Amino acid sequence: MTIRSAQVIAAAALALTAVLLGAGFIIGPAAAQTPSTAPEIDVAYQAILGNPKIIKTLEEIKLDDDTALTEQKRITEIPAPPSKEKVRAEYFLMRMQELGFKDASIDSEGNVIALRKGSGGGRPKLVVSAHLDTVFPEGTDVSVKEKDGVILAPGIGDDARGLAALLSLIKCINANDVATVGDVMFVGTVGEEELGNLRGVKALFRDHADIDGFISIDGLGITRVVNQATGSHRYEMIFKGPGGHSFQEFGLPSAIHAMGRAIAKIVDLQTPSDPKTTFTVGTVRGGTSVNAIASEARMAVDMRSDSTEELLKLEARLLDLVKQAVVEENARWKSDKMTVEIKLIGDRPAGFVSMDSPIVQATRRAVTVITRTPRVTFAGSSTDSNLAMSLGIPAVTIGGGGEGGNWHSRNEWYKPVDAYYGPQNALLTMLVLTGLDGVSKPALAVRQRK
Repeated sequence: MTIRSAQVIAAAALALTAVLLGAGFIIGPAAAQTPSTAPEIDVAYQAILGNPKIIKTLEEIKLDDDTALTEQKRITEIPAPPSKEKVRAEYFLMRMQELGFKDASIDSEGNVIALRKGSGGGRPKLVVSAHLDTVFPEGTDVSVKEKDGVILAPGIGDDARGLAALLSLIKCINANDVATVGDVMFVGTVGEEELGNLRGVKALFRDHADIDGFISIDGLGITRVVNQATGSHRYEMIFKGPGGHSFQEFGLPSAIHAMGRAIAKIVDLQTPSDPKTTFTVGTVRGGTSVNAIASEARMAVDMRSDSTEELLKLEARLLDLVKQAVVEENARWKSDKMTVEIKLIGDRPAGFVSMDSPIVQATRRAVTVITRTPRVTFAGSSTDSNLAMSLGIPAVTIGGGGEGGNWHSRNEWYKPVDAYYGPQNALLTMLVLTGLDGVSKPALAVRQRK
């Protein structure tokens, strides 16, 4: 670093300290302005934000904003179709190693993992992650384009932004030798999207039973925090019959007709709005010719709910309707030839982390510090955090920073508005949970080891 750069950072750090002090985030009385925040969380923030090294790190994250955006674009242009994340994983591993994690590696499932040890002998252990995969199939044009200040590319926000924010965070804490009490495991996960079925985090928690908390950086805006895991069950239904000529063998049951009966029944299902519970027949295909009785037809169904109980109730009703449809198609043609094979192709568990959990309170407090506003929205969603929440492990999903839209489409867009808020938010949340060595105690509890 040049002398001039050091002077700029020092001046900016002093300015940021003044802003934080003026906003009341370091002195005691203003802490009470954040509703329902435990006193120990506020004490931890006061201590952490009073540390010159942390003030400097926060400012360096801001100064790294343009570099992080360049990284985000580079990651976006490395294809990572469902179950084919290897090339992007190898690049992410290289970047982890370049930033100081020489022992970083790719595990048996394809996750990229780097462990940053603290002074507490591995207790507590916090995971901070972002997912490597996208929803887009192989061959999709993922080149980045820019128009009128808007960046366009499939996956530019989901989750290239999360990965870039994670690298910016790592870069700045390593450059400033920020030492924690607890261990931090940085992870680029696989299998978050499509039919990946959370295979990355499932393998992570299978292989690392000592994880005490989990943060996923997924999405953009930092004032929206996910503390509820929307569970989902996905099924493929394969209808099979004898098939035949539409005229000469009229009277045989049709796989497409059976599927149509099933869909007609499914669309009339009633589900509660609270807890939100949904369903859709997402894809259908089948038949061989316009003048043939279909011998096979397939459909894929997605069911979701914020409640495991409601999800299971919906599942039972829907599967029964599918079976009824087959019975009716056979009865219509006085046959027993029509069958259905029902295959579970996706299982994401539901879960919830209470508002008084230290991980939720630490995240909320970080948002108020970074944005200097009490505006924080808590919501349910389906992310990598589902698995941790279902296991009773404190978890949240937070935004990577910036603005964007058209998720999961080829017209996905991104604008780097206050994008550095993302890694700054992750930094403060991480430090409160793991503790800053010599400054604050970990707010994250150590789970009972088996």
